[in-house]
Amino acid sequence: MESIKDRINNLARAMGKPNVQENEYVDYKTLRKQYEQQANDEIRQLQMRSKKDRIAAIHGRSDLNPNWTFANLVEDSDDVIEAVSIAQSFIAAHDDPSWRESGSHMMLFYGDYGRGKSHIAGAMAHQLIEQYEISVLYRQLSTLLEMRYFSYDYSAKDNIGQKFREAHQELLDVDLLILDEVCVNETVLKKNTQSWLGNLLRQRLVNKKNCILITNHNLAELEHAIGRYCFESIREYDTYRVRFSGPSRRKGLAAEEAEPSSASTARYQPNQVR
Repeated sequence: MESIKDRINNLARAMGKPNVQENEYVDYKTLRKQYEQQANDEIRQLQMRSKKDRIAAIHGRSDLNPNWTFANLVEDSDDVIEAVSIAQSFIAAHDDPSWRESGSHMMLFYGDYGRGKSHIAGAMAHQLIEQYEISVLYRQLSTLLEMRYFSYDYSAKDNIGQKFREAHQELLDVDLLILDEVCVNETVLKKNTQSWLGNLLRQRLVNKKNCILITNHNLAELEHAIGRYCFESIREYDTYRVRFSGPSRRKGLAAEEAEPSSASTARYQPNQVR
């Protein structure tokens, strides 16, 4: 008949632990509890490493600037504080499953060059990745349109058509799509481009995927530039508009020589509209 010591040693061997020594005695329940605790600790460590690897992979695919973080923003005025508050509220809303399932959400950042639009969008994305493992893609619209244009070159030898189809599928599937420089240096997009962008946004809307659009146009100019069909696609989202204003963060070379120690901060005024 198997002794209690044999049972304990069998359990130890099954869990990869050393046998109990002759001169020590630990009752079976206590030893089993210790081994279960050790096993649970090892599982938690594996889960943490796995989560860290997943987050690193999402960051790697996102194409985000690593310096775009809230820690690098200087909240030195009321409008900055309010804008960051809106961004943090948008992030915190992801805690609520019903909010996630309620539909698609769009943040529209608009304002002149150098106001910090891309920075705060990137900061939101970084935090969403870290807290919720939200998949993110940051893309400049002009780059996508160039790829789309060359995808029609059927004589190309670099398989650009297949690459664009794969890129387009990524745009549809990702949880949060950040499109930057929307209509930069463009008065009006071509009609077929308007239709492509409008269809992309509508398909993401149906699939309950969120977006951040960044443009240097005001809203009237943006509607004209992307066309009514595409702009109506934006209206279908639960939309938050944030206007960025204040001095540019980007200094010219002459200003840098004159004031080498000064630093401008991003200042913007949010305007949330449902």
